[in-house]
Amino acid sequence: MTPPLTRALLRASWHSWVRNDLRTPHGPAWLQWVWTLLFCLALSAVFTVFGFLLHARGMRDWASPANWARWYGHHLIVCLTVGCLIHLLHDLARRWLGGPAALAHWRPWQRAALLGGIPVTGLLLGWPLGLALTGFNLAGWMQRQDSLQQLVAVLLLSLLITLLMTAWSAGRVRQMDAERRSTEARLLLLQGQIEPHFLFNTLAGVVALIEVDPPQARRLLQEFTDYLRAALGALRQAEAPLAQELALVGHYLALMGARMEDRLQVRIDADADARRVAVPPLLLQPLVENAIVHGLEPGVDGGTVRIHARLQGGRLRLEVQDDGCGPGHARATPGALHHGMALANLRDRLAARYGPDATLTMTATHPGTRVVIDLPASAAD
Repeated sequence: MTPPLTRALLRASWHSWVRNDLRTPHGPAWLQWVWTLLFCLALSAVFTVFGFLLHARGMRDWASPANWARWYGHHLIVCLTVGCLIHLLHDLARRWLGGPAALAHWRPWQRAALLGGIPVTGLLLGWPLGLALTGFNLAGWMQRQDSLQQLVAVLLLSLLITLLMTAWSAGRVRQMDAERRSTEARLLLLQGQIEPHFLFNTLAGVVALIEVDPPQARRLLQEFTDYLRAALGALRQAEAPLAQELALVGHYLALMGARMEDRLQVRIDADADARRVAVPPLLLQPLVENAIVHGLEPGVDGGTVRIHARLQGGRLRLEVQDDGCGPGHARATPGALHHGMALANLRDRLAARYGPDATLTMTATHPGTRVVIDLPASAAD
C-alpha cells in the first residue's frame, strides 16, 4: 500500500534522492523520478543562462523568447539524458551490490569511488548521447578551436554541482544518522526499563518449580537463558533478519506457555522471503508481550496469538493479533499503560529509522486487537 503524499513524506523522499548512497529510498519509486525530472528542469535553466553568457551577441539574442525556448529545449534533452542515466546507474548498483549493508564491508576509498563514480560515468556517457539526440554535430564542433575550452568548462561546472550536492547531502545525512542513533538508544533504554516485571516473574516461576517439578524448572531456566542470549544479541545489532526476531519471540512464547499452559495458543505464519528481510531489533517482541499480558492473560480462557509476516511489492507487512479482552476491557491488567508506551516506543523507533515510509496501526478486532507494521524491505546480510 502506497503511503499518502504528506509534507513529511515529500521531505524524506527528497533527502533520500539527494543522499544517493544506495539506501532504499523513502516513498514510492516514481517520486524519485519526479525529483530527477525537477532537478533536470532547474539545471537546464542554469545551463541556458550560462550558454547565453558565452554566445549571445547583443540584446536581440537576450530578448528573443524563441532563442530561449530553443536553447532551453536542447539543454533539457541533454540534462534528462544525463540525469536518467545517473538515476538508472544508482538503481542498478543498489540492486546488484546489495545497498549500504553490503557496502559497509568495503573500504572507505572504495565506497567513495563508487558513489562518486556513478554521476561521473552518467555524465561522460549521457552528455554526448544527449547532444546527439538534439541533432548537434558533435564531430564538427570538436574540430573548432574553442571546443576543448567549452568542453572543459561544461564538465567542470557539472562536476562542481555534483560535488556541492554530495558535500551538502553528506553533512545532512551524518546529522540525521546521529539523531537517529540517539533516538534509538533512548528508546531501547526505555524498552529495557519496562521489561523487568517479565524477568522477575519468570525467575519467580523457576523458583516455584524447583521443589515440585525439577525437570520443568530446568527446561524453563534453559528457555529463559536462550531468551536472554537472543535478546542481548539483538540489542547489539542495528538490524537483523526477521527470522532472528521470530526466534526471539519463540523463546518468549515458550516462557509464557510454561506459565499459561493450554490457555495460550500460538500461530506463526511467515514466508521465507519475509524471514530474510532486515528489521530493527525488538520489533515484534513488545507487541507479542502486550497481546499476551493485556489481551490473553487477564481472561479465564486465555486465547491465541497470531503472527503474520508477508513480503509484497518491496515492503514488509507484519501483523500481531490476539483474540483476548483487549487493553480497554474491564479485565485488562492495571499495567495496560505499558501497551500505549510500547506502541509509542515502536512508532518513534520506526520514524527515526524510516521516516514517514513506515507505519504502525492498531485496530480492535472484537474480540482482541490487531497491530500492523508496514515498512520498506531490505535484505539482511
